[in-house]
Amino acid sequence: MQAYVVGGAVRDALLGLPVKDRDWVVVGSTPEEMLARGFRPVGRDFPVFLHPQTSEEYALARTERKSGRGYTGFVCHASPAVTLEEDLLRRDLTINAIARAEDGTLIDPHGGQRDLAARVFRHVSPAFAEDPLRILRVARFAARFTDFTVAPETLVLMREMVEAGEVDHLVAERVWQELARGLMEARPSRMIRVLRDCDALAAILPELDRLFGVPQPEKHHPEIDTGAHVLQVTDHAAARGEPLAVRWACLLHDLGKADTPAHLLPRHHGHEAASARHARAVSERLKAPTECRDLAEMVAREHGILARADELRAETMVRLIERCDGLRRPERFALMLAAATCDQAGRGNDGENAPASRPVTRWHAALAAARGVDAATIALDCRDKSLIPQALHAARVAAVKALNKETP
Repeated sequence: MQAYVVGGAVRDALLGLPVKDRDWVVVGSTPEEMLARGFRPVGRDFPVFLHPQTSEEYALARTERKSGRGYTGFVCHASPAVTLEEDLLRRDLTINAIARAEDGTLIDPHGGQRDLAARVFRHVSPAFAEDPLRILRVARFAARFTDFTVAPETLVLMREMVEAGEVDHLVAERVWQELARGLMEARPSRMIRVLRDCDALAAILPELDRLFGVPQPEKHHPEIDTGAHVLQVTDHAAARGEPLAVRWACLLHDLGKADTPAHLLPRHHGHEAASARHARAVSERLKAPTECRDLAEMVAREHGILARADELRAETMVRLIERCDGLRRPERFALMLAAATCDQAGRGNDGENAPASRPVTRWHAALAAARGVDAATIALDCRDKSLIPQALHAARVAAVKALNKETP
């Protein structure tokens, strides 16, 4: 029995990055021997065990044979006869197919160290094409390792996989999992661009793919292209360290612009309602978490008016706060404002000095003023209890009016 550290732990160590988790492959052993040594079984589809002391994962060396469509159509074979080289051959990229023995020796039969030095994502073998989830993994890696590029032959293979319909067999939960992980990386736009380069974006997120090439008024959008704008907004959210829900909302906030009739371009009056419908539909299709779905729909619906705080009457501001449930859920309202800030910053300008700062400051102040109204006192003073909601609304409007008069 021999054990080797494999995959991301070896890759990240060679790149000088922190290693969070270590995965091991075991050569020359059997499930019975692993159990006898105190390992705990956890694998359902193939033999994976947890170390009795460290709880790190140890998988028996295995080979795989394609038996159906999608990423689940595999038959796995694990036995003491399977070699380390055979196990590494089934892995996705050369940079993930390096093993390290317990004495520190590196086993690199597919040139992973060479590709690490060259900053290249290259598939190990034609077997890459058997698992469409690998397309999403490569795209996610591009968002994390921002100075890497996809090898031309790997990109060609990814396109062939899309053309063969393999991506159509991915289940929503796995697509969401990979997209969410990529959005939380340093440059989410690189994930989207890789998916678009291999034509997978049109299959996975056609609503987003349609935005590329849709023009916007240059006066407000120096980047002009709507798809480019959305990626700038999402990258700005990542640079600010925003949570997943905000990044997802940024990615989907302008989907309705693809519906604008050609004769109205580059203007997109009223696109917010269509954007909200698309954002909800996409989130539901991919089974995004509730907080991501709801925030994406809200940001898509409201982002246009949020940027116009200086023009709005107190009545309009309070109605928006109430409509978005900001009085009960101020934290979510703040996330919407964070997304609005990123929307304004993702316009080819200088980011933090974008024109969103003043409107967002006003919205925060208006929310604080509206929430500062003493609801209990108003309710006690109101003789006709059926009029309490109107009285509360009027008090909130008055509070925001007073604030707007005081704010230069």
